[in-house]
Amino acid sequence: MADAFEATIEEMAREIDRQVARLRETYAEYNAVERTSRSKDGMVSVTVGPNGRLRGIELNPRVYRSLSPSELAEAIMRQAEAAAGEVAERSRTLMEPLMPDSELLDGVFGQGLDAFLPGPQEGSR
Repeated sequence: MADAFEATIEEMAREIDRQVARLRETYAEYNAVERTSRSKDGMVSVTVGPNGRLRGIELNPRVYRSLSPSELAEAIMRQAEAAAGEVAERSRTLMEPLMPDSELLDGVFGQGLDAFLPGPQEGSR
């Protein structure tokens, strides 16, 4: 009976390790999510990463001749919002299968993944 109990515990530890590895892989993919949004005329391009972090802005040199400063600012904001929306949707798609419905993803991952995961269990490999 002790052998069956130990075998059950070891299998549970292996399953935990598999789930933690899956979660770590998904979290790495989450941190690599990046989307670029370009204006229809190709003058403004904005790249956004996880949590809406701005990663880059590319402006066609001709944009300064065709848009006023306020129009350019508006065009940049429009593309940043579009890219951030795409990043948010991809992030939700990645994380939803791993999260309880009642949890807010930003709150959970704000401290980093390792704060929520156990280390590998001894005897589980």
